Amino acid sequence: MRTITATRYVTPLREGGSLPAIVEGDDAGLYVLKFRGAGQGPKALVAELVAGELARAIGLPVPEIVFVELDPDLARTEPDPEIQHLIRASGGLNLALDYLPGSITFDPVVDQPDAALASAVVWFDAFTSNVDRTPRNTNLLVWHRKLWLIDHGAALYFHHAWDGYLARAADPFARIKDHVLLSYATQLREADERLAALLSRDAIERIVATIPDDWLGGDVPFASVAEHREAYASYLCRRLEAPRAFAEEALRARV
Repeated sequence: MRTITATRYVTPLREGGSLPAIVEGDDAGLYVLKFRGAGQGPKALVAELVAGELARAIGLPVPEIVFVELDPDLARTEPDPEIQHLIRASGGLNLALDYLPGSITFDPVVDQPDAALASAVVWFDAFTSNVDRTPRNTNLLVWHRKLWLIDHGAALYFHHAWDGYLARAADPFARIKDHVLLSYATQLREADERLAALLSRDAIERIVATIPDDWLGGDVPFASVAEHREAYASYLCRRLEAPRAFAEEALRARV
């Protein structure tokens, strides 16, 4: 994971509930910044990071994810008090995705992904319990005629309540019935067999290891940051154990 420093706040993206923004980095690149001081705080960044890199590990197209150092002094040049507060509350390490200039929002009527890709995305969202890939809010972009997955801050919602989390790892994901790509996902059985094999415990642990220490801990039932980090890995590994109820639920929902 690269780390950049935000040098300029360019513009807010007000369609996002947590008020993300386009910022310029010290590498002269543009990024969509997710603020740790917004909404669900660091948990949304953890979900964005872990789910995004899990998607990348199974071959799904996700913009590059970077860590972003944010200086609260950037708030001085912003006239909007809400944005000023957000920047000041987010000083330190944040998260961003590479900005895809000229990309357009996926339209399920106009854009029809192939069955293999649609099945992989549906499987992935069921695995990560991503509630935010519906016709109302697709969180899919089309860029250079290719589908890209964005905005995974609402995934992994199990981490908002840690009681009995390992038992809940075997739960189906009923909200997959609302997935924007479900009607195209005609190869879910094949996707389940292929993608589950790509996510070894080592691969999951490598991804979870990238979570910054100061995004963990706090008001959670773990004795240490290491124990908290291990809980993410254990949950994800348990969720992949066969039979995978989330995959069966996706198949049932499609039928």
